[in-house]
Amino acid sequence: MGILLGLLLIGGAAAVVLLGGQSPHTTATKTVRGVIGSEKYEFFRDPDVVKALATRGYTVKAETSGSWAMDRLALKDYDFAFPGSSEPAKEIEAAAGVKGAQETRPFYSPLVVIARTNAAEVLAANGLAKKGGPHTGTLLMGPFLKAAADDRTWQQLSGAAAHGELTGTVFVKTTDPATSNSGALFLAAASNVANGGTVVADDAALARTAPLMRKLISVQGALEPSSDDPFRAFISGGGEPLILVYESQVASLLLQQQGGGDLDNMVVLYPDTTVNTAHTFVPLTDGARELGTLLATDPVLRDLVLRHGFRPQDGVPAFTAATAPHSAYLNPALAGIRQVGTPTVKNLMALAARAKGQGDTP
Repeated sequence: MGILLGLLLIGGAAAVVLLGGQSPHTTATKTVRGVIGSEKYEFFRDPDVVKALATRGYTVKAETSGSWAMDRLALKDYDFAFPGSSEPAKEIEAAAGVKGAQETRPFYSPLVVIARTNAAEVLAANGLAKKGGPHTGTLLMGPFLKAAADDRTWQQLSGAAAHGELTGTVFVKTTDPATSNSGALFLAAASNVANGGTVVADDAALARTAPLMRKLISVQGALEPSSDDPFRAFISGGGEPLILVYESQVASLLLQQQGGGDLDNMVVLYPDTTVNTAHTFVPLTDGARELGTLLATDPVLRDLVLRHGFRPQDGVPAFTAATAPHSAYLNPALAGIRQVGTPTVKNLMALAARAKGQGDTP
């Protein structure tokens, strides 16, 4: 097992990895190839996951790609696709000609914004966030989006002057919403708030919300293809003061490193309005059909899913128990969080295009 090579796929950097390998001691009898979201890379390359899959007859080879770019790949070359939510799964099924495939949603992970302690305190002092403790809190999407609409800078926020690193426009660093799941779903949640608490479902709603979505994206400059690089930069002490990531990335770091790094200077802010991010396994050939079910139901694999910070479907008690030592950072019950629907693929991609300055932006 190991990283074989890196290459560039549609929508950004992608790594080709051997996620399970044959050895004299393996019981794997079936090799399947898939394309996965980068947030699942560490899970599949975990030696314990490789061993568990081999015991159940699978060697898995996979490439990483932005979830919303997967439908543009040569899907005939893959046995499965595993995007970060159900929305791009529909496009993948259509592109692969397997509409109605028996997709599985083995686990999910809500989106969170990780913040430097100083940044979180300034946001809270100005009514844009609410602290729940030294390392956790809530991002108040209404006030935050109002600040974005007004082009507020850190220097205009009370208390920011004491922190020289807080300069420029206040924004959340996201991934490219046209290709990456986390970036697209942040727009889905933000547009819901901007549209009066309803899903963007027609051209009029697109026109109302597109200017604000454009501000959220244009201020960021270069867009990342996945949440992995910004997350690693943040943990190492670099990057922007506010970064959108999956909760699983934070939980996995807490569970496997037991602190250290820059965790003492991290606050996990849960947006008070969010969308469901159910990682959706799409079998493209018969050879991979049972793999999604294994990931959802096999006890050993479910335990490994938890170790990597994901929430098994119907697994809130298990997630709460697994992350109990790190409750200072996490919100296992998602208390105070409003989950909303997602625009259709067509409308969400139109919103992403307008957010990037493409198409008809009013």
